[in-house]
Amino acid sequence: MTSTDRRTEDLLRDLAPQVLGVLARRFGDFATAEDAVQEALLAAATQWPAEGVPGNPRGWLIQVAYRRMVELVRNETARRRREDLAARREPDDRQTAPGADEQLAADRDDTLILLFLCCHPALSPASAIALTLRAVGGLSTAEIAHAFLVPEATMAQRISRAKQRIRASEVPFRMPERADLAARLAAVRHVLYLIFTEGHTSSAGPDLHRVDLSAEAIRLTRALHERLPDDSETAGLLALMLLTEARAPSRTGPSGELISLADQDRSRWDAAAIAEGVALVTRALPRGPVGPYQLQAAIAALHDEAASAEETDWPQILALYGILEGQSGSPVVALNRAVATAMVHGPVAGLAALADLADDPRLAGHHRLYAARAHLHEMAGDRTSAVDDYRAAAARTNSVPEQRYLTMRAARLAAPDAPPTDD
Repeated sequence: MTSTDRRTEDLLRDLAPQVLGVLARRFGDFATAEDAVQEALLAAATQWPAEGVPGNPRGWLIQVAYRRMVELVRNETARRRREDLAARREPDDRQTAPGADEQLAADRDDTLILLFLCCHPALSPASAIALTLRAVGGLSTAEIAHAFLVPEATMAQRISRAKQRIRASEVPFRMPERADLAARLAAVRHVLYLIFTEGHTSSAGPDLHRVDLSAEAIRLTRALHERLPDDSETAGLLALMLLTEARAPSRTGPSGELISLADQDRSRWDAAAIAEGVALVTRALPRGPVGPYQLQAAIAALHDEAASAEETDWPQILALYGILEGQSGSPVVALNRAVATAMVHGPVAGLAALADLADDPRLAGHHRLYAARAHLHEMAGDRTSAVDDYRAAAARTNSVPEQRYLTMRAARLAAPDAPPTDD
């Protein structure tokens, strides 16, 4: 893929949820609007590389998708309800002419409304999160399945059912009323967290960091925080994103190789983002109730404020992971707590904690479990076990940078003249 093709792909990914929001607002039919937008994106991907990106790419996509939407609404003769909807809402032909779609192309970003639409009460939390990652985050079905640790076919069915339920619900395209907002906030925050996580550490492909996704997650979370400034968990989520993304400049080397947290050049971390994140979580924690995003942000702040890896306050981090595990019951949190246990009480204690997770079906075969175990075996001086687990972890991740990092760790330890490790 050329740099021009990549820029076009990034632009289309950024514009897709905005265009979808415009059509969903105008027609009130989310599922058909997504079909129309996908066809417009396909047309752009075909035409723009040859003809050049138009001066107003968002307006171009809106107009093409809008016209296709009108065709789809007109042609749905099998569904009387949709025909009636089209009769009530369909504009006259003059509105589809070039230059006459000013209402549709107005400079209005409906992405946040689209986010809440995808998370409405007609869907289960898991389906709402999956659909929003697809429609708002632009993730593929495979990427979403990896985030949920489920097969791709299962996730495809979940997304399809979610679209059908939204179509049947006829929920209006607008921000929910204040009384309904709280019930949908948890799913919305989880969606934003997963989008950010996929952007910060891509689950597949050649790049460790997908800036478009992490930046969009931060933008949407900031917008949500501005609308709900007193919601401490939204503030905690934004703080967590800023504190985590602040380390991005030093996470990879000149050739794109992954650099572990302990080995990163902390002078390259984004000091302004760290300051903003620390301020957010410091203000949020006393307001309460203290939720998982605030706790994770507090842990990230302890990492970011340490002048060196050796000065990290691991006892405090271990205590926070203990509280977080009690709240979430997440196996990934338990895994991170085991690593923190090793940093406080030694690798043997950490390995014992990991042993308790080996039978958890949610982690079975996941590369993170093998990578954590390999790291602790390396700390304990058991090179053979560390090599085996590093190789097993490398075989189980679809991220090229992670594969290279894990393989190199294994190769370094397997070398006959490798020096002793103490990290």
